[in-house]
Amino acid sequence: MFHVERCMKTHNKHITLKDYSVSGETFSLLKDPSLDLLYTHPKPSDEELKAFYPKEGYISHSNQLKTLFDFLYHAVRYFSLRRKVRLVKPFKTKAATLLDIGAGTGYFIRAAKKSGWNVNGIEPNSVAREIANMKESNTVNCEKSLSSLEDASYDVITLWHVLEHLPNIEEDLKTFKRLLKPNGRIIVAVPNFKSFDALYFKSFWAAYDVPRHLWHFSKESIPKIFSKVQMKLEKTYPMRMDAYYVSMLSNKQKTGSIRFLSSLLTGFRSNLKASKSGEYSSLIYVLKNTY
Repeated sequence: MFHVERCMKTHNKHITLKDYSVSGETFSLLKDPSLDLLYTHPKPSDEELKAFYPKEGYISHSNQLKTLFDFLYHAVRYFSLRRKVRLVKPFKTKAATLLDIGAGTGYFIRAAKKSGWNVNGIEPNSVAREIANMKESNTVNCEKSLSSLEDASYDVITLWHVLEHLPNIEEDLKTFKRLLKPNGRIIVAVPNFKSFDALYFKSFWAAYDVPRHLWHFSKESIPKIFSKVQMKLEKTYPMRMDAYYVSMLSNKQKTGSIRFLSSLLTGFRSNLKASKSGEYSSLIYVLKNTY
């Protein structure tokens, strides 16, 4: 599908970036013009990738409330959970089966279960998975891998800021396709490297997050990629809050401070420009299975 190893010599360097979170190492983003896709180079092996994830505190797996970032993340998550549940509601069938890939500590799958979905979650991180499964009420089933799941069994598969992390994305998309019902949907949320805040912060844009983010998508790349597994883009939704949060993280990387007011202004400008261009900081894509 991507053939990045084969085509690497013909792909131009887009930008050079630093891993601010863990290693301090430098990576490049190369551009595949045919897909309007950026990808991280060199790509760590599956085993090497583990070392680039903090053992504690990776925000999407965190229940801690130690910093302003934590409070902001959890506040935004509270409101975004309600929105996500509303977004998947139109695709609920009588069976109402939903699979969340990269379920983290299980907040979304618990919220979906409360609204009537039969849910499964996949979370490779053992600490996050244990937290997801140990809740005393509203018990959910969060597993390590997809291996035990049946073909054509899900109405909806969700990946909330997960697709960019998948090292074996070609095989994973084929697997998601196999697990989805004939008229099912995949819902994907990913950062958009063509947003105003990405162009403004350049190499300091926090949503690049190399090398944990291996793939970097545009509005054009998502339908092209999913068309290769016979899936069609139905709808795109903005994630407006991401512009503010990512701007704070980006300023932190650039200046050592979140520069709260400056970040709010940059986020506002990003959303204002995106209201005309559609190039929001992050976007949600609804893709329908076709045969």
